[in-house]
Amino acid sequence: MGDEKKPKPSGVWPTIKPFVNGGTAGMLATCVIQPIDMIKVRIQLGQGSAGEVTKTMLKNEGMGAFYKGLSAGLLRQATYTTARLGSFRILTAKAIEANDGKPLPLYQKALCGLTAGAIGACVGSPADLALIRMQADATLPAAQRRNYTNAFHALYRIVADEGVLALWKGAGPTVVRAMALNMGMLASYDQSVEFFKDNLGFGEATTILGASSVSGFFAAACSLPFDYVKTQIQKMQPDALGKYPYTGSMDCAMKTLKAGGPFKFYTGFPVYCVRIAPHVMMTWIFLNQIQKVEKSFGL
Repeated sequence: MGDEKKPKPSGVWPTIKPFVNGGTAGMLATCVIQPIDMIKVRIQLGQGSAGEVTKTMLKNEGMGAFYKGLSAGLLRQATYTTARLGSFRILTAKAIEANDGKPLPLYQKALCGLTAGAIGACVGSPADLALIRMQADATLPAAQRRNYTNAFHALYRIVADEGVLALWKGAGPTVVRAMALNMGMLASYDQSVEFFKDNLGFGEATTILGASSVSGFFAAACSLPFDYVKTQIQKMQPDALGKYPYTGSMDCAMKTLKAGGPFKFYTGFPVYCVRIAPHVMMTWIFLNQIQKVEKSFGL
C-alpha cells in the first residue's frame, strides 16, 4: 500500500476501487450493527429490555453470541454492497461524463440507484438465502435441521441438494425491494451532500453525518412498502377452503391499498427505520474514512 512513488494509480485499481471500498464499508458497518441486530431480535422474541437481554447473553452465551451468523452477514455485504456501491459509482461517473461533467439531476441519480440495486441484489441473492436459511435452521425440530457450519457450507449444500438455480429462489421480490432501497439511499445521499455543502455551507463531518442520516431515512421510506408486501406474502396462510388471501405481490399491494390506503404500507415505520438507517449511515461514514485513508496513501 505504501508505494508513494506512483503519481497516479493506473490499470486495474481505479476500476475496482469503488467496489472494494463499497464492500469493505458495508462489512465494517455489519460488524458494528450485528450485535445491535441480535439484541433487537431477542427483544422482539420477548426476552426483556435491551439491558436485560445483553446481560443474559453475556452471562449464558459469552461474547460470541452477539456475532452469530456473522459469516453469512459479511458474505452478503461482500457480494451485495460491493456490487451495488461499486456499480453505482461506475454508473454515475459514466452519466456525469455524458453530462459534460455537470452534477446529475436527481432523476438520473435515482435511475443509477435503481440499476445498482438490481445488480447488487442479483449478485447478493445467494448469500441472502444462506443467511435466512442459517437463521431459520435453529428454529426447526432437530430432525429437520440442515446444520450448516457456515455460509459457504450452506451455499455448497443448497447447490448439491437443490441445484444451482435454487440460490436465486424468491429473488424477484428481493430484487424489487433492493431497487427501491438503493434508489432512496444512493440518490438521496449524493443529492444531500451537494445540498449541505453548496447551499448550506456545512463542513465535511457535518455534511457526511447529515447526508448519511437523510440517506438512511429515504432508504427505509422507499423500501418499506415492498418489504411490507414481501412479509405479507411470506407469512400468508390458506383459509378453510385452501384459498390464499393473495395471488401474488401485485394482488397483495392492490388489496392493501384498497383496505387501508397508502399509509397501510408504512405500518411499523419507526421500528423499520431504526433497523435500516443505522447500517446505511455506518456504511457511508466508513466509506468516507476509507477514501480519506486511501488519499493519504496516494491511492
